[in-house]
Amino acid sequence: MDPDVLALHADFVDAELRADAARLNELLDQDFASIGERGYVLTKQQWIDKFADLSYTALQTSDVDVRRHGPTAIVRGIQRSASVWGGTAMTLTTRFSQVWIQLPGAGWRLAALQFSSLDPALLPADG
Repeated sequence: MDPDVLALHADFVDAELRADAARLNELLDQDFASIGERGYVLTKQQWIDKFADLSYTALQTSDVDVRRHGPTAIVRGIQRSASVWGGTAMTLTTRFSQVWIQLPGAGWRLAALQFSSLDPALLPADG
């Protein structure tokens, strides 16, 4: 595990839970792209703007694994969320992959994020 990247991942989850647009703006790379569990793609600004309609009531990650490859880190895990989107309550369990890049003089930024729906039967026994 890479403690720096793991701490940034936790910071990202916290910023998401609090809908902290300023912190998300700092953490996300300019070329950030997210691929949602149904295949839609969001840019950095679209990701931040989603909080106009979305609020998390719970957001938790588990089974987090960090693999460092030079100035790139891959973070994988399971995310469980409860949220309200456009007035509709939702719960979702996904596997996620994050790509963090280390930029000279700027530190680590989240460049990519992808979600895949997770069948409850595939959850770890302790999950």
